[in-house]
Parts: sequence; C-alpha cells; structure tokens
Amino acid sequence: MALVMILVALIVFIVLATTKLKLHPFLALLGAALLAGLAYQLPLLEIGGHITRGFGGILGGIGIVIALGTIIGVILERSGAAITMAESVIRLLGERFPTLTISIIGYLVSIPVFCDSGYVILNSLKNALAARMKVSVVAMSVALATGLYATHTFVPPTPGPIAAAGNLGLESSLGLVILVGLVVAFITAMAGMLWANRFIGKDIELEDDGAPIMDSDDYQAMRDSYGQLPTPLRAFAPIFVPILLICLGTIAALPGRPLGEGALYSVIAFLGQPIFALAVGLALACTLLKSDDKRQEFHDRVAEGIVASAPILLITGAGGAFGAVLTATPLGDYLGQTLSALGIGLFMPFVVAAALKTAQGSTTVALVTTSALVAPMLGQLGLDSEMGRVLTVMAIGAGGMTVSHANDSFFWVVTQFSRMKVATAYQAQTMATLIQGVVGIICVWLLSLVLL
Repeated sequence: MALVMILVALIVFIVLATTKLKLHPFLALLGAALLAGLAYQLPLLEIGGHITRGFGGILGGIGIVIALGTIIGVILERSGAAITMAESVIRLLGERFPTLTISIIGYLVSIPVFCDSGYVILNSLKNALAARMKVSVVAMSVALATGLYATHTFVPPTPGPIAAAGNLGLESSLGLVILVGLVVAFITAMAGMLWANRFIGKDIELEDDGAPIMDSDDYQAMRDSYGQLPTPLRAFAPIFVPILLICLGTIAALPGRPLGEGALYSVIAFLGQPIFALAVGLALACTLLKSDDKRQEFHDRVAEGIVASAPILLITGAGGAFGAVLTATPLGDYLGQTLSALGIGLFMPFVVAAALKTAQGSTTVALVTTSALVAPMLGQLGLDSEMGRVLTVMAIGAGGMTVSHANDSFFWVVTQFSRMKVATAYQAQTMATLIQGVVGIICVWLLSLVLL
C-alpha cells in the first residue's frame, strides 16, 4: 500500500507543480523522477543513471521523428496547404452536411499541424461556411475543434501519441499505431460532430468584442494573403506519403513477410522506418516553399520547427526519465498484480490520463506521464503484446482528451476565436471532449475484445 501512496503523492506533485507553482512540465517530471528514486529507496548512486538512460532512450527512439514532424507541420501551415486541404474536402463533400465537412477538415489538418494552430488557420473558413450555410457558429466551432482534437490525440506524427508509443516500446510499430489511431480518432471525431449538431438550430448569443464575425469576404482576404495556394496533391503528399510508407513498412515486417525478403522488402522496410518516411515527407514539403530565396525560407521554417519542438522533446525525455526510475522500483509488479486482480485492464491508463489531463490541462503531458507510469505494468495487466501496447496508447489518448476546460490552452483558442461565452464553451466544447473521451475508451475496449 505504501508503494501506491508514494505513486499518488508523485502524481499530486506533478499536478501541483505545473498548476499552482507554474513549474514547466519538463522540470516537474524530472523532479518527480528524482523524488521517485528517493522515495522508493533506490541506491543513491544509481538514480542519476536511471534518469539519464531513460531520457536518452526515449529521445533516441522518437526524438528525430518529433522534430521532423513538427517542421513539416510548420511548412504546411505557412504555405497555405491547410487551406488547400480544407477546400478539397469541401469540394468532395459539398455543403449539405456543414458540421460533417468541417469536422473532417479538422480531422485531416491536425495530423501534421497542432490543433491550436489548425483552429486559428481554419477559423475564418469555418465562420465563412457558417454564414454561407446559415448554421450556428457554435455548432461549426465545436465540430471543427473536436475534429482537430481527435487526430491530435491519437495519430502520429503528432508528438503526444509518438511519445506515448515510444514509452511503451512501439518505436518500430508506428504504422500499426497510425492505423488503429486513424480508426479511433475518426469515431471520436464523429462523436464530437454529433454533439455539435445539438447547437445547429440554436440562436446562441456570442461575446461582442466590437468586431464582426468573419464572413466570406474576410475568408477570401485571408486566403489571398497566402498567395498562390498549392495543389491538393502537393498539399496532401507531405502528410499521407510518410503515413503510407510507415504503414507499408509495418506490413512488410509482419511475421509472414507478405512482401517477400528481396529488394522490394529491403526498400520498403528502409523507407518505412519513421525517420526516413518523415524525411521523404519533408522533401515533399519543400516543394511548397514559394519565396524567391527558397534556401533561406527553408532555413527559417526549420528553425521555427526546432523552436516549436524543443519543449515537446524535453517533456518527452523527462517523461522517459520518470518512467525509467519507476521501472527500476517494485511498483510495477505490485500494481500489476493488484490491478490485474481487479480486471480493469485498459481502463486503468484511461483513468490516470483523464485525471492528469483534467487537473493540469496539457494533453501531451498527460500522454507522456501516463505512458511512463503504465509501461512497467503491461505484463501484469495482460497488455504486453504488440497490439496490447497499441491499444494502451489509444486508451491513454482517450484519457488525454478528457476533458478540455479552462486550464487547457486549446479551450481558450476555441472560446476566443469563436467568441463563445465561457459558460457556453463549457456546455459545448468541454462537454464535447468528455463525450469524445468516453466514446474513445469504449471503442478501444471493444477493439480489445476482438484483437487481444
């Protein structure tokens, strides 16, 4: 019981350090790793080694992937590729189902682009569509936000799911994580969209900041500010070619070797490694550069991507350090035996991630911390197979989206850009993320009945 009380105290420390003391999650997780080593009475001279090995081990596996994915996202964001993707979906689906259309746009755009940035980029398009189709801005805002939120939480190369996969030893199985993540993310996006539909016909009063809601003219001006937009093929290629390569690499490595073991297998297995797949994606993204001095523009975009990915890399590494210290303690065996007797399986990482997300606001921190916590327990929970680990990532993702409220930056991006009152945002956006999380874990549990 003392082992569990120490763990609870460590989680409370992480939450209080990041919320009350305003300590950066990187330092909070490193502090928790040190405290864990001391509290569990590990040999003093070994604690530092566990921390550094855990930090380096996780970043060695997925650090470059996070950096490359972030750089690709920056290039897509700055080139107007997100606008091209959005307009392609509108042309494909038409305007008969406005919330479905904007939800799918969010679902696609947030695979490479952070959900906060994706919402800002697509906000004027969303408002223009709402005005053109005479649909509630609140309904369209929630549909867009939940579509963005779904792939942000479940689908690599978004940093949170990659970090969770790395902590659970899935660096070489990212293709499987992507495939399962796309399915779970789509179901949760549709759950969010259905909740958004409750607000379609409602006349909800919005905050008045003295400026009118953007209309189609404003959207056109924003669109024009990007200059000539890339074609759909060029816009989608940097996202979907790497995903396809990673998935093909996973298929090629299956025990039956479905693609043989000759030259074709070697090429696909090589390009299917996440680092090289994303390098191909970055090369394709370079075709979107449009200034006269493309070398300087590329340098600037890479610099932006490195700056954006640095905090994520540090948090991820610190989470790996925390997990490595916990792995060295008897906690995993004790908790695994206790929890396996309770039979809660996948619901345990969901509950822990949901508690962390709700308490401190960051989905990435919730995913990194929870995956580090549960990694030592997978064997006792019956989740030590490859698919068990993948579904654990999904369960953690479902918890990591439950719920978005006032301590989450994404909540305020959605609230401020859609001009919802805070009370309305709690009713619409926060409730939507609760529904998404619950639907997500139910979906994961049902998949576990079939796949485990």
